[in-house]
Amino acid sequence: MSRIGRKEIIIPKNIEVIINQSEIFVKGNKGTLYYKVSELIEIGRQNNVIKLTKKKKTQKAQAIHGLSRSIINNMIHGVSKGFEKKLVIQGVGYRSQMEEKNLILNMGYSHPVKIEPPKDINIKVENNTNIFISGINKETVGQIAAKIRSVRPPEPYKGKGIRYENETVKRKVGKAGK
Repeated sequence: MSRIGRKEIIIPKNIEVIINQSEIFVKGNKGTLYYKVSELIEIGRQNNVIKLTKKKKTQKAQAIHGLSRSIINNMIHGVSKGFEKKLVIQGVGYRSQMEEKNLILNMGYSHPVKIEPPKDINIKVENNTNIFISGINKETVGQIAAKIRSVRPPEPYKGKGIRYENETVKRKVGKAGK
């Protein structure tokens, strides 16, 4: 049984939620998000509380029940407070910079890597080594952060590369010299 799907979603005062059959629109001070819920799930609203229920007791409905609740909850959190990911670059000669809205990464390759963010994502660079990614959609913020990290993931011997702020990299011992 989905315990997450049974939890109620409380709507804050400054958020406007419009439910139209299986479509949900969430509008807040940071922007607007839209989601189409599966036919297996029914959305109910009473005052400032949203509750999701399954129409059928199938395994597919069970899986989508908790997923839909999490997505709607993240939408409400995103339009009110937003989401942010922080990346840190470690390594000699590795740096990043902003060129208009594009992120330019110099990561030891023969060419700089250029990343163009979607229109609803903001990227800021601080000290050439700290990258801040923010936006209202949790999925796209995480996807862009993963795309930037995949340019040069942290390697286990010296720990060089791009990592999330609180990520720990298990270090390996190099080969023993004679």
